[in-house]
Amino acid sequence: MSLAIKAVILDWAGTMIDHGCRAPVVALQRVFGQAGVAIDEAEARADMGRAKRDHIRGLLAMPRIRDAWWVRHGHEPSEADVSHLHDAVEPEMRAAARDCATLIPGAATLAERLREAGVRIGSCTGYTRTMMADILPRAAEQGYAPEMVVCSGETPEGRPSPLMLWKILVELGIWPASACVKVDDAVVGIAEGKAAGAWTVGLAASGNGVGLDHDALMALPTDERARRIEAAAAEHRAAGADYVIDSVADLWPVLEAISARIEAGEKPPA
Repeated sequence: MSLAIKAVILDWAGTMIDHGCRAPVVALQRVFGQAGVAIDEAEARADMGRAKRDHIRGLLAMPRIRDAWWVRHGHEPSEADVSHLHDAVEPEMRAAARDCATLIPGAATLAERLREAGVRIGSCTGYTRTMMADILPRAAEQGYAPEMVVCSGETPEGRPSPLMLWKILVELGIWPASACVKVDDAVVGIAEGKAAGAWTVGLAASGNGVGLDHDALMALPTDERARRIEAAAAEHRAAGADYVIDSVADLWPVLEAISARIEAGEKPPA
């Protein structure tokens, strides 16, 4: 089946790999702990999806963490501290990401169907190129190799700016953005897609909002699992996502619906 969609731009952790987006949490908690300021999982997840330097800057700006930093180090966090933590987190992220590089169920099938339909596949991430070094070959071994990967630091600004997404479209020679779809588990990725003028699809169950690997999610009591997924879905709807689904395993019918809307002359809602 052909689609009127020209490209699908996919996030990585929590979207195509690493169900629950676990790797950044592990790395950030480890590095902040080594710096003498422990952070909890909820804090580590607060700015998920942003470039890791921006993510660290956001953590240090949280009042509790800022105050704890003062107590431990005798000064408020500085840009030098941001750089030091970012340098420390990069190897930790690479190791954690390598250990969490399993494709999310349905990801490889989706990629194959997109290729068969002639839809271009791009990807962008809050990870740096170094953090992605081990992920890319592991993903390819499992059946997922997007045509274009844009990493943190490769555009003047990261999410929620549209620059990474636009860079992908420029490099692939695709326009308009209104014929493209951005898929992300983090609300900052939805903001990126909307700023770029693309259709947006939020993933509620597989990513940062729920924060559990696939087995742990399935092990929850049915009502608790539904409650957690709905809470994450509500965040995506509040961010303006055009569609919200559980994971990329559920994406194809949404792409068909978007394709029909494009053929009817519709553009993504502002």
